[in-house]
Amino acid sequence: MSNSICSFIQRAAQTRPNEVATVLGDRRQTWSEICDRIRATAGALQDYGIQPGDRVAICALNSDRYMELMYAIPWMGAVAVPMNIRLAPPEMHHWLEDSGSRIVFTDAMFAEVMNSLLYKGDLALEKVIGIEPGICDTSIEDFASRDNPIGDYVTSGDDLAYLQYTGGTTGRSKGVMMTHNNLVASTLQTLPELDIANGDVMLRSAPMFHAADIAIGMMGTVMRNRNVFVPAFDPVKVLDIIEKEKVSCGVLVPTMVGMVLNVPNIKERDLSSFRKIYYGASPMPEAVLKKGMELLPQTSFGQAYGQTECGPVLTVLSTEDHANPPYPEVLRSAGQATPGVELKIVDDNGNEVPTGEVGEVIARGDNVTPGYWNLPEVTAKTLINGWIHTGDGGKLDANGYLYIVDRVKDMIITGGENVYSVEVEQAVYSYPGVAQCAAIGIPHEEWGEQVHVIVVPMPDTKIDTDALIAHCKTQIAGYKCPRSVDIRLEPMPLSGANKILKTELRKPYWEDRAKAVN
Repeated sequence: MSNSICSFIQRAAQTRPNEVATVLGDRRQTWSEICDRIRATAGALQDYGIQPGDRVAICALNSDRYMELMYAIPWMGAVAVPMNIRLAPPEMHHWLEDSGSRIVFTDAMFAEVMNSLLYKGDLALEKVIGIEPGICDTSIEDFASRDNPIGDYVTSGDDLAYLQYTGGTTGRSKGVMMTHNNLVASTLQTLPELDIANGDVMLRSAPMFHAADIAIGMMGTVMRNRNVFVPAFDPVKVLDIIEKEKVSCGVLVPTMVGMVLNVPNIKERDLSSFRKIYYGASPMPEAVLKKGMELLPQTSFGQAYGQTECGPVLTVLSTEDHANPPYPEVLRSAGQATPGVELKIVDDNGNEVPTGEVGEVIARGDNVTPGYWNLPEVTAKTLINGWIHTGDGGKLDANGYLYIVDRVKDMIITGGENVYSVEVEQAVYSYPGVAQCAAIGIPHEEWGEQVHVIVVPMPDTKIDTDALIAHCKTQIAGYKCPRSVDIRLEPMPLSGANKILKTELRKPYWEDRAKAVN
């Protein structure tokens, strides 16, 4: 069977040719127009000499042109490499070197660094192409205006479509190989579980290199919905665009949700069109979710859990589960497996544990990656007998709802007891005035590690650390409560996907130690 993500865009152009597909500022394009540009760009890549299987990178802010490239590159059989825009130049060098990318498309923000890497002799990089005219000697407009388009896509299901690098929050980035089959499967498995409708106007404010935006973008293409692009996330600009374009739904990671809810005049905004928020990528603090339901009563919430290696979705907590949970604990879950996904919770020996017990989450399905680029040993340790070992600690209840308790590497072991940072953070977020927080383990000579919390207060708010610790003791067991608290006035370090980088927060406490565990 010939499965291709390119069939999504071709169908949209065939069945809704004159409907608006993309909005960036004042620029609007129909499905027919964007598909024509994709065909022409694919043809120009082929004329340049790009072969099926070659890698072509993208390093740019969100835009309609970015969306075009995410289809044009695989349209002619090449592999798109969307790059994390928060990377330092040495990290960008690693991605380009590891992927062997021959071309990189970039915008004004990143043209200088991309051009500086062009002349590094150890890279396969041959050309830098501007996403807008005037920043490089060749632009995407030169490609999109070529008169030698590829009329039909040349890919099949087992071909690689994307090489998506992991965020590097727990180690060096790895290239996750995603086939057309993986991405088509994940899209069609997830779509029935989320309340996405024909006619939705979709906010594209999550970074487009991230699996969460890639997933919601493909589902929107299947539903032939309008895409409204926000180049770089800013909570005030997001609210402006929702009002102006009558946006109806969008993906916001929990950090973004918190930032939007903290915009001072949010109650004065006309957000009546904004009916659905989908969140994922990291745990949603229960206090933030409840605040969102209070401030945005017209808005339904839906959660998707997974990881890049899974296309990316494994489970969904539906809008119905949010509005009418079968029991209160469900709101703390990551939902139930999507159709076509099998889940298990296993112990350190790979044996399935009883319902309700914590272990590692493993999964299998057509959405799961065939492995990591040029890393056969890592692939063998992660994919075992067809099951991907996620590295997440979790448990399943009697109705198949999955509860993520922590990244296995984020678990704090204090006095022989396992403490899951997510539980600690939920307790801290329920204290008034907390804007952001992260629970980490720091060295303790007697207990091995002690629970330490770093807190960013809301503007013009002072937090009494003793009162905060006392509050936590009313929420969770004493051994789980923070023993120390740091108040941080600058924002937390974030990954490109807006996840808090606990690896960076731990460094000052463990820098004189041989290993980051005691």
